Amino acid sequence: MARGTDTDAPRGKIANLAVIWRHALKYKWIIAGAGTALLIAALATLAIPDGFRRLIDQGFAADGSARIAPLFNYLLAMVVVLAIATALRFYFVSLLGERVVSDIRVALHDNMLRLEPRFFEENRPSEIASRITADTAVIEMVVGSTVSQALRNLVMGIGGIIYLFALAPMMTAGLVIGIPVIVIPVVLLGRKVRAISRSSQDRIADLGTIVAETLGAMKIVQAFGQEGRESSRFREAVAKVLATAKRRILLRAFLTASVIMMLFGSITLMMRQAAIDVSQGAISGGTVAAFVITGAIVAGAFGALTEVYGELLRGAGAAGRIAELMAEVPQIKAPASPTPLPVPARGVLAFEKVTFRYPTRQDVSALHEFSLAVKPGETLAVVGPSGAGKSTIFQLAQRFYDPSEGLVRLDGVDLREADPAEARARIGYVPQETVIFAASARDNLRYGRWEASDGELWAAAEAANAAEFLRKLPEGLDTYLGEGGARLSGGQRQRVAIARALLRDAPLLLLDEATSALDAESERLVQASLERLFVGRTTIVIAHRLATVRAADRIIVMDQGRIVEEGDHDVLNARGGLYAKLARMQFEGLAA
Repeated sequence: MARGTDTDAPRGKIANLAVIWRHALKYKWIIAGAGTALLIAALATLAIPDGFRRLIDQGFAADGSARIAPLFNYLLAMVVVLAIATALRFYFVSLLGERVVSDIRVALHDNMLRLEPRFFEENRPSEIASRITADTAVIEMVVGSTVSQALRNLVMGIGGIIYLFALAPMMTAGLVIGIPVIVIPVVLLGRKVRAISRSSQDRIADLGTIVAETLGAMKIVQAFGQEGRESSRFREAVAKVLATAKRRILLRAFLTASVIMMLFGSITLMMRQAAIDVSQGAISGGTVAAFVITGAIVAGAFGALTEVYGELLRGAGAAGRIAELMAEVPQIKAPASPTPLPVPARGVLAFEKVTFRYPTRQDVSALHEFSLAVKPGETLAVVGPSGAGKSTIFQLAQRFYDPSEGLVRLDGVDLREADPAEARARIGYVPQETVIFAASARDNLRYGRWEASDGELWAAAEAANAAEFLRKLPEGLDTYLGEGGARLSGGQRQRVAIARALLRDAPLLLLDEATSALDAESERLVQASLERLFVGRTTIVIAHRLATVRAADRIIVMDQGRIVEEGDHDVLNARGGLYAKLARMQFEGLAA
């Protein structure tokens, strides 16, 4: 991510799996159940070769017919125990995987909600979404399958070697001596697998970014006939994912083949010696059979561990990416002992020599030594050309950013000393780019005040001239509005956003070009409703349409982050300055 964190250095290493372990420890009883079932299943697996040893040595003897039934019953009992223990292990580890991933997703989402907007300017939201979905899916696989397989194979491998030593110490010693020869290529190739696994996850995140971007702008894509170009861009991204995956698969396949070849090769050489020992009467045929079966189990276990190690490395890469997000700390947060805002709220907003630059545009001052005092109950209009710093006032008023220099005060309290949540609770806001959630009309309105009754919802809708079209929706307020409010027109979406801000009933109302998407009739009705609601409430209106600010108590004109003119409409128009120029250009355009 853009900000450095302590997790940057070790990302992709097995140590990153500690992030998963911390969440898993909350479910100790599930871990205990899974561990017990895993141990029983491993022991039952290893008990089967010993059953065959007894069967061959005792049951196939001249006088061994009476022992055959009990020995077969023993083998059948081990099979039943193995089946039940394996089923329980699967249940427990799968349940653990689901719970851990659910907890990680919730923790990640909660942490994202704590971070300020600047973080999402510096980091792509689509990549973050990929980490919350795709990376956690990898972790689910690691917890719900890979770790369990790794532990099972480790237990069987170690237990099998112990049993082999009990059967034939010399042959087993030769087998064990060869293990370091197997471990060395695992470690060397594992590093490359780890790096490629990390790269693979990054390429998948890029893929998700392209999909989200294209689907979110489908109207533009189709309007400009760029379907072919977007298809080509997506194909190139898919090709990169495939190419990275091929490298990862090739390395893992080579790793697996090398280990299996060395393991089973060593077992074959050991069997040569075993055949000689049997012919000389040093060991029994049952012992050889048990050695072969157990050796195969051990070889399979260690061979599977190489595959599992690759999956663990992939999981470690995903865990590292998630750890980065979990480690992000908000830069905008409440101080240890926040200064309480005075009660009752008055809606007084003041800027004192504020200078501010956006993190992504450090070369340009959005505001430069900007000072402004808004009186309680005043309606202030802010006008100026694009990029003058008008919307920045709202960003700082809601403390989405802190100024580089100067102070922003709400009801006399420096916002940096107050709890941001308490300050924002005193502000109603309608952004320039209307945000409608993929939810019902009721929930979109209730975003202003979640506990509001239906009567209060309809009152706010009436005030914003939104009640008429809301009543015509198929299911009224319960109608699903679609992604981004797709079932509403631009003007309807803006009226819902206005109603949501009015429902908040905050002492300070911020309207960022709140009537820009309305037709003339709707704008007239909404403006009339808003003017009634302005009474007793401090209101700041950013407007490009100068017709909407004539009734304001005061107008400030901004340019290049400074206030260049101040007064009412008639005074500013008579001065012949920037306001008069903007008004002339707009009204002449309307006349034309």
